[in-house]
Amino acid sequence: MASDQQNETLSYTASLVTQGDHRFYTLTLPADILARTCFVVAREEDPEEGFQRMLNKERAQQIADYIDSGLGTIPTSIVLSAQDTADFKYNARSKSVSFKDFNKSFLVLDGQHRVYGFRLSKSNLRVPVVIYNELAKKTESRLFIDINTKQKPVPNELLLDIRKLADYQDDTETVLGEIFDIFDTEPGSPLIGKMTPSKRVKGKLSRVTFNAALKPHLKLFGEASSEQIYEPLAAYFGAFMRQNSARNTGIDITNPTAFRALSNVFPEVSQRVQDKHGREYVIEHFEVIFEEMLNNVKSSTLKNAGNNAGNYAKALSDALKPRSIF
Repeated sequence: MASDQQNETLSYTASLVTQGDHRFYTLTLPADILARTCFVVAREEDPEEGFQRMLNKERAQQIADYIDSGLGTIPTSIVLSAQDTADFKYNARSKSVSFKDFNKSFLVLDGQHRVYGFRLSKSNLRVPVVIYNELAKKTESRLFIDINTKQKPVPNELLLDIRKLADYQDDTETVLGEIFDIFDTEPGSPLIGKMTPSKRVKGKLSRVTFNAALKPHLKLFGEASSEQIYEPLAAYFGAFMRQNSARNTGIDITNPTAFRALSNVFPEVSQRVQDKHGREYVIEHFEVIFEEMLNNVKSSTLKNAGNNAGNYAKALSDALKPRSIF
């Protein structure tokens, strides 16, 4: 049962769980009760007592919108620590917990953005929670650290790979995903064996690197299909790899910085091909330009570019400019 009157005692069915040295209670609470009884202490607001991050209101609003869409489901438990003001009690006979309906009954150890999202939401759902009781401040801090360091986030590469299964891709992601898959599977692809679809692997191009490098340049292809976009890009990267190998320049195309830099100079190089040969974007035409570029580029300049793709691309672009004889 619940009450709208603050400071009244609320009671909910709960299960007592023991893990190691800790005991906690699992239950579900109405979202509005959760929102009004929980609080967060951020170090930016209270350096002495706070250990949590500042709330990202935009992220919380996204959660609220997701819930209000009618399709949203967030089954992950909110982790709370009951405060003295909660007067938290467990009744073993009725298997229930009780606490005061007070705005600082529970400190949020994990799930602060979900709590804030529930507060912003127009919906009132039942939310799974885990409640610790009688924790010292040091223990609360240690639990916060453990919860936020032991959970490993899903890699961005895997999320991109499965977005198409969830039908969550926008048009740009769909096209980039299709181009990536062609490069990864087409027998004649210059990058076959150098791609990794769902996880980060050293020496291979991930979806995250590939998408970030090529997304800014998709507009160059207008309404072309994924297969039509693949053809000039395959010729471009294939030509570079041939000339790079012939000159042993040491540029690794699977290095994220190098790949982004090469993608950044694609418009300039392809324009040179078009000026000389029209729209015949074949590997031989790209090779002539890369031969000039790699003959002129200085390895020391590329080294000095470090991990800055913009500086790296500038070094490659400068190597195409006519040199003064003076």
